[in-house]
Amino acid sequence: MALPPAFFNTPLLQGDGKEAKNLLLYIHVPFCKRKCNYCAFHSQGFNQVTFAWYLKTLLTEIELWGKRLKKPKIGTIFFGGGTPSLIPPFQLELIMDTLRKNFTFTKGMEVTLEANPDSANDLSYFQALFSMGINRLSLGFQSLDDRNLETLGRPHSARQATEAYYLARKAGFGNISIDLIWGLPRQKPKEWNNELKAVVKLKPEHISCYGLTIEPDSVFGQREKEMDLELPPDSEQARMFIYGAEFLEAMGYIQYEISNFARMGFISRHNQGYWDRFDYLGLGPSAVSTIGNRRFTNPLFMDEYDAAVRGGFLGEDFEELTDKIKTQELIMLSLRTSKGLNLSDYKGLTGKELTKEKSQLISALHQNGLIRMSNGFLRLTKNGMLVSNSILQSLAFD
Repeated sequence: MALPPAFFNTPLLQGDGKEAKNLLLYIHVPFCKRKCNYCAFHSQGFNQVTFAWYLKTLLTEIELWGKRLKKPKIGTIFFGGGTPSLIPPFQLELIMDTLRKNFTFTKGMEVTLEANPDSANDLSYFQALFSMGINRLSLGFQSLDDRNLETLGRPHSARQATEAYYLARKAGFGNISIDLIWGLPRQKPKEWNNELKAVVKLKPEHISCYGLTIEPDSVFGQREKEMDLELPPDSEQARMFIYGAEFLEAMGYIQYEISNFARMGFISRHNQGYWDRFDYLGLGPSAVSTIGNRRFTNPLFMDEYDAAVRGGFLGEDFEELTDKIKTQELIMLSLRTSKGLNLSDYKGLTGKELTKEKSQLISALHQNGLIRMSNGFLRLTKNGMLVSNSILQSLAFD
């Protein structure tokens, strides 16, 4: 079955439906030294044979989409995983060169690479990344407590994490994000606050703080009872979230999304593009793409992924995004951000006014201090962000 020609002529769209100049590009690197206990993302152990197969197929996929989309303009690139920092510099350079040949890079574009402190741990490595055009790092600290790192199954120590940060600074990186996880087993609010204070002293440009969730496909999910995972009570998790956010904002980090904080001018442009519903192209096994009104996912395993790339079948099995799906995603994504939901965008998609359609729910949420409305936008308060999943479910699906 061949893809309809119209698929390749679909204009790249921004979230507001206007034609966009730039495309978000995500590259999935499905390799790790070992699987962390909390992780449910697709990854496998790193070995040279499988990686060589992956690299060859990825380069072919880059060329395929460059031809299909007629060398589109790229606004951001994000190497995620898995552990992208396991890729040797000369092979990352090969990927970047192939991207330059097949896509149009825009001036000042953001190029992010996720790095683990155990695999990105020498100055020459960071210098090589910086010299090839990678200008933003996302360092996976997750914790600065060695006991927590052991519980999470992380392959590095707190000391290695801070050393990696300073090496990246020395190499010239001026845009570094640090990833942290809160709500860990038996963690106390004071311990979380101390970790935040330690991270803030490093002065990163961006901090991502994710609450621990036990995913069914993770080691935690499969061995929850065996591992005796006693998570903090809801009341303590609420204090961690709210007081942590207030502390970071007092330190100059703007909470621009439920889990993300940045100094002025350093939001993640790539992730913001997702929340603003820009078109994005995902490369690599299991990567997801949304182009125009179509969404599709690459095969999960290397043999199927390789066959789809060589046969030109990528994107053949796609989901058509209906107005209903677009409306649900508008609510779900917009309300994750501090900017909130533009009520006129909702009306433009549905022809209805959300405040009238969900009047009782919105009134109840407002009375309980979970939302606020101003200048045509509906936003979650910090207390609302704390219970965002249930609010978003109610507004988008009920």
